[in-house]
Amino acid sequence: MRFAWSSDLASRPWPEAIARFITDEPPEPSYLRLARSGELRRRAWAAVEELRECRVCPRDCGVDRFHALPAPQHETPRGIASASRVRGRAVPAHIPKGTSCFTGRYARVASAFPHFGEEDCLRGWNGSGTIFFSFCNLRCVFCQNWDVSQFGEGVELTPEQLAAEMLRLQALGCHNINWVTPEHVVPQVLEALCLAAEQGLRLPIVYNTSAYDSLRSLELLDGVVDIYMPDFKYWDAEKARRYLKAADYPEVARRAIREMQRQVGPLRFDRNGIAVRGLLVRHLVMPGATDDAQQIFRFLAREVDRDTYVNIMDQYRPTGTVSEEKYGELNRRPYGQELRAAFASARAEGLWRFNERIPRHPVV
Repeated sequence: MRFAWSSDLASRPWPEAIARFITDEPPEPSYLRLARSGELRRRAWAAVEELRECRVCPRDCGVDRFHALPAPQHETPRGIASASRVRGRAVPAHIPKGTSCFTGRYARVASAFPHFGEEDCLRGWNGSGTIFFSFCNLRCVFCQNWDVSQFGEGVELTPEQLAAEMLRLQALGCHNINWVTPEHVVPQVLEALCLAAEQGLRLPIVYNTSAYDSLRSLELLDGVVDIYMPDFKYWDAEKARRYLKAADYPEVARRAIREMQRQVGPLRFDRNGIAVRGLLVRHLVMPGATDDAQQIFRFLAREVDRDTYVNIMDQYRPTGTVSEEKYGELNRRPYGQELRAAFASARAEGLWRFNERIPRHPVV
């Protein structure tokens, strides 16, 4: 059985969280105007130049990523062939010492495909065109994509190759281009987006992030990204230090999410229920973090917007380096009462737009 969306809006029982924010005329993807004016190319050039002394993310490494180029023997179709080890992570040999994200001049990509596991408003019926970038500027001990975010599974792509992947996903009918974990490769994706736009890319851009983003990167992305999708993980700085290896994460995430809201506003949809522009905030419910969830929802309601579209996620499971011996407090699924408490605290703070299943009509 396959599913299709009816084009008759009037006959559809849309959830209120969507119905009040439907636009009859979806906006043109933001970056196309910048591409026509030449501003997109100017920003991309400036961003790539900044790789010479990198301040792309809040780590502020200051290393020269611009000249970190792979020798041919370092790459194979399956990924890293020559690498050193840094605290259990496989770091390509050509990456300069001190680079927190372990990424050089070119973005490393683990996979690119139509993803049907995202929110309904992103995946629609043809999938969200996800591009998973390897490595990460956080060190989440519980990461469910450890082989990608920490081990760096994937291959480096030139701007031309990355642009070709975006165009391929568009040709497959995807509803958007979904950059996953792009915080450390903003210059590289801007460079590739220039080429893709010139060759006919017309899909909205989803920026799927941990929220550990610098204001400089968000400045470069202003008018480029259509849908921001940050995951606000922890409110408490000590938990962030212990589990994400970034004590400043809560402060950085608050600053970044405020800026994202300023740029794109609340999440809006086309007549088929597909998100076209706005902010969608994820929160993964974690064991023993009920207070963090409450503070995060209070922040979203009081300092961002009560109309913020929120996905409260329940799929946490122990993985990464979590075990009974190490980070034992995370070595369980969240209890039912923790999930219920998260929803209750969100509603108590005035949030009401929660991610819901979109009604679909089965077609045999």
